[in-house]
Amino acid sequence: MATLVHPTAATPPASKPAMIQPEKVDYSKLPCPIPYEEIHREALMSLKPELFEGMRFDFTKGLNQSVFMGPTEIPSQSSEAIKIPTAHYEFGANFIDPQLILFGRIMTDGRLNARVKCDLSENLTLKANAQLTNEQHMSHGMVNFDYKGTDYRSQFQLGNGALFGASYIQSVTPHLSLGGEVFWAGQHRKSGIGYATRYNTDKMVATGQVASTGMVALSYVQKVSEKVSLASDLMYNYMSRDVTASFGYDYILRQVTAAISNV
Repeated sequence: MATLVHPTAATPPASKPAMIQPEKVDYSKLPCPIPYEEIHREALMSLKPELFEGMRFDFTKGLNQSVFMGPTEIPSQSSEAIKIPTAHYEFGANFIDPQLILFGRIMTDGRLNARVKCDLSENLTLKANAQLTNEQHMSHGMVNFDYKGTDYRSQFQLGNGALFGASYIQSVTPHLSLGGEVFWAGQHRKSGIGYATRYNTDKMVATGQVASTGMVALSYVQKVSEKVSLASDLMYNYMSRDVTASFGYDYILRQVTAAISNV
């Protein structure tokens, strides 16, 4: 008598784990890097904010949508060991236009500060700043031409005292950029060359810079959350053997930024 044999269910083959394909990079569409002189921007904002002792009062009145004028009074403390209350008063005027920005400040001690930013074309920007004082050899001025390419930036600087400088920074990957600079100070008969690198993602920024003047600068900023960032930097001069290190954090409130740093 024949025995009825039930067919056995076929065991499906084990599925192979899905392979994560590496993200393809289109090197013809790399992002434009930030200017060479601003590679430490995030660390400077956290570790070296503009601080003063005392109270500041600003009053600004808009004459129209482009022109703003107003005074500023800043009582403060002197930097001497025995602090003496001091204060100064300044009057300023600003002109803001989509292609032209002008800032001017004149103070009671005779100093005049002026800044200009003008977009000469879609890619070429002119920046200039100057300070005029009554003190001899203390007035200075600087003109900067900034050209913005698709994945690079180049700058050329002119300053008083026969100062000439040029810099170039290039994106080599979506997150990494490399750059260099040269300068010549004719008044002091000094020249120099420097190199820099910057790596940034959505959560961190790391930078490094070295120059023939002996300066080595490193910085790192870690974004903990939308409101909190940790920052650190290291400055070293291998000629004078001077070392400076800082650590700090930013906590951004709705309308206020609080920064604390230790040196």
